[in-house]
Amino acid sequence: MIWLIAGILAGSLAGAIFGKSAEILKPIGDIFLNLLFVAVIPLVFFAISSAIANLHGAQKLTRIMGVMTIVFLVTVIIAALITIAAVWMFPLHQQASAPAVAGSTNIGKQLSSDQITQLFTSSEFFELLSRKNMLAMIIFAILVGFGALNSGEKGEGFKQFLNAGNEVFKQVFIIIMKAGPIGLGAYFAYQVAVFGPSLFGTYAHTLSIGYGVSIFYYAVLFSVYAFVAGGVNGIKRYWKNNIIPSATAVGTCSSIATIPANLDAAKKMGVSSVIAGITIPLGGTLHKEGSSVSSILKMAVVFAMFGKGFNSPETILLALGMTVLVSIVEGGIPNGGYVGEILFISAYGFPPEALPPAIIVGTLIDPVATLLNATGDTVAAMMINRFVDGKNWAVNEA
Repeated sequence: MIWLIAGILAGSLAGAIFGKSAEILKPIGDIFLNLLFVAVIPLVFFAISSAIANLHGAQKLTRIMGVMTIVFLVTVIIAALITIAAVWMFPLHQQASAPAVAGSTNIGKQLSSDQITQLFTSSEFFELLSRKNMLAMIIFAILVGFGALNSGEKGEGFKQFLNAGNEVFKQVFIIIMKAGPIGLGAYFAYQVAVFGPSLFGTYAHTLSIGYGVSIFYYAVLFSVYAFVAGGVNGIKRYWKNNIIPSATAVGTCSSIATIPANLDAAKKMGVSSVIAGITIPLGGTLHKEGSSVSSILKMAVVFAMFGKGFNSPETILLALGMTVLVSIVEGGIPNGGYVGEILFISAYGFPPEALPPAIIVGTLIDPVATLLNATGDTVAAMMINRFVDGKNWAVNEA
């Protein structure tokens, strides 16, 4: 993250100093973006299909898994809705000034039935290899994952292929992202040279909304969830044992790295070992309220920069769907937020120029987003424990 920010700042400074001459750097940024777009398709396919193919024994825990799914979905959607409300209260369109780009005139218009069909499916297999059909490819990857899961021993070789492909393209993505500071720096030099320093007003306004919503959600909504799980005693237990996970999340900017601290904290909060052992690791991959906040902000700022309204029912419903998918896609993928950005850019029909603004917003909000992603897992585990047991366990154990 530090190198990305340094590269972006250096590129922005170069654009401000050299003006139009900095446009010569644009091809470097284009090469980086093209590598991202090419690598993201196999990366997401293998990540999703291999994760599903390896779900052994989950069927024995139907009740826990069912409650966990509901809790994860509801909390992610609540985070998204609160962020949407904040964006409406403090609109970004007043801050954005980037001109429209050719090919973006249809963005945000009402989707036709044919467009909806094309969004979720593809008539030809080779079309799944295009980033323009990301959602259709994800649905196909889910089907392949379940096919491999249901194939038993006969499909063991294919499962190994999926696992190997997942690992290979993780490494490919890591290699590409090593060029991120240079690629994004070059692209921001071009953006500042063309669009001017007014871009930074948009980012400052966006980040003030993002950090404000995140801090509110962390302090208020997590307390509400803890109260639902165990009343006043649940609130006390949550915050007493949430210090170490919070510090770990902010220090590492990794939900996965926070799993050990979360497992220890969940047990101290009164969550059973079985529920903690299931929900905390899965939550580190699939449950990301901070990513929900970040996802909505990225969409809002891109819509604002291209002069489009982020308020129609079709736009909001698709945004919520994209947010849930992003929460799943990000887990287990290095720099998975970039995959989510490519997903919504493709779904809404934005040009590639929309990616760098989304990346910088995601990069700058990453520490507080990770805080919500990681520490939201323990309070979710508390609620799951409450609903599975059907009693107020925190009060009973007090």
